[in-house]
Amino acid sequence: MPMLLLVRHGRSTANTAGVLAGWSPGVGLDERGAAQAAALPARLDGLPIAEVVTSPLQRCRETVQPLLDARPGLTVHTDERIGECHYGDWTGRKLAELKDEPLMEVVQAHPSAAAFPGGESLRAMQTRAAEAVREWNARVERDHGPDAVYLMCSHGDVIKSLVADALGLHLDLFQRIAVEPCSVTAIRYTRMRPFLVRLGDTGDFASLVPREEPADQDAPVGGGAGAP
Repeated sequence: MPMLLLVRHGRSTANTAGVLAGWSPGVGLDERGAAQAAALPARLDGLPIAEVVTSPLQRCRETVQPLLDARPGLTVHTDERIGECHYGDWTGRKLAELKDEPLMEVVQAHPSAAAFPGGESLRAMQTRAAEAVREWNARVERDHGPDAVYLMCSHGDVIKSLVADALGLHLDLFQRIAVEPCSVTAIRYTRMRPFLVRLGDTGDFASLVPREEPADQDAPVGGGAGAP
């Protein structure tokens, strides 16, 4: 079965503004995110990517565009099932103010029970994304063979939920996983089980340098902005 490269979109204007973008239109990459996207083709050089599947949201489409420009003829597909979580009434709000919402404690500690008002549950998000991966695995294997490599560009919470699914982790543990903007996570699927081959690989260790301010104990909803 194929190897899946899960790429989180580059840093967005909403990431730096501390806003939970969700499905808000017009949220693109900031200057750093554009640079991250521009560097992606070189990072993936040598990998025979057979297909690209992207979330329909602007920040994901902008992230894969340099790769498509570097590889003329590479087919790109859009799949809403790997789009961002539908955060409902939380969409467009500042993450700093959402910290005081009672639901945030559930999102952090018991995400399998979290459903966003006017939106969807994290369980539903994981289910639709995992179904998309399994369907694309079959399609890519059919069209390109069992050793094919393909790429999906998606969002932080979606990718974390897919990693949890691949590892057989309960969704309540997915907040222990971190994926930075424009990171690459690789999952090799087999008939019996998936193998997590890379997790959140950016090739940049700047985010691991200790900071003066204490590290946040909560997982960043939406994935966060990555290293400062």
